[in-house]
Amino acid sequence: MNANVGGIDRVARIVAGVVLIALAATGTVGVWGWIGVVPLATGTFRFCPAYLPFGLSTCPMKKG
Repeated sequence: MNANVGGIDRVARIVAGVVLIALAATGTVGVWGWIGVVPLATGTFRFCPAYLPFGLSTCPMKKG
């Protein structure tokens, strides 16, 4: 499982996930807000399975 989620993408996913979970926990957006667990997890683990079929990666290029 290689990392395919880079810096800005990672921060955006974590922030979006936390915001959605907080909104769901306070009852502002309802049950669908718990979908924030997905971007939170993909940002935390730096891996997004949805990127694989498309060969996408937001990680910086490796020098070598």
